[in-house]
Amino acid sequence: MKKLISILLLSLYLISTTEVYQLLKIPTLIEHYWEHKKLNSEMSLTAFLKTHYENPVKDGDYGKDQKLPFVIHSAPLTLIFTIHPGFHFEAKAESFRPLQSHKIPSKDEDFCYKGFTGSVWEPPKSLSISSI
Repeated sequence: MKKLISILLLSLYLISTTEVYQLLKIPTLIEHYWEHKKLNSEMSLTAFLKTHYENPVKDGDYGKDQKLPFVIHSAPLTLIFTIHPGFHFEAKAESFRPLQSHKIPSKDEDFCYKGFTGSVWEPPKSLSISSI
């Protein structure tokens, strides 16, 4: 039973997301070939295929020609499946209190924050020969 369901799901996926659905139009191709065969009994299958696929012409049965397999290509259906993990988010009102800060950052005349000038991240100073 699992194998049958797997084959069914894979077939549905391939038909809806690839050009495999065009194979479902083969009965239309056969029916249209027989219509042409009734009009011209000497028409071979290869001549029919060349007429409709190699050099298509807008003639009286153009609407039927457009329904043949692999004549018109369309954008396949895209399916996206997500698994709902049961995520639940609850926010409490007291956890979103505004923070109060009494510190006001100040900058010196070079627009640098005070307190960082003597830190590790200060660029190296050039050494003079006399200090060596």
